Amino acid sequence: MDEENYHPALSEAPHVFCGRCGTIAGPSAPPTWMCAVEGGGRHYFCENCARAHIRAIESRLDPASW
Repeated sequence: MDEENYHPALSEAPHVFCGRCGTIAGPSAPPTWMCAVEGGGRHYFCENCARAHIRAIESRLDPASW
């Protein structure tokens, strides 16, 4: 293995978590989760939070007002 190119900290993927309740999904979001781009970043919402706030999400309301 080439020592110069090996970066163990970069090889670990960050965990995806729900922006409302904090549920951790793992390294990738399940297909039932919703992704929204707000403020230049991606925000993920679990199935339960997305269902509970679907009208606010579709109306593009600020998540702080949910």
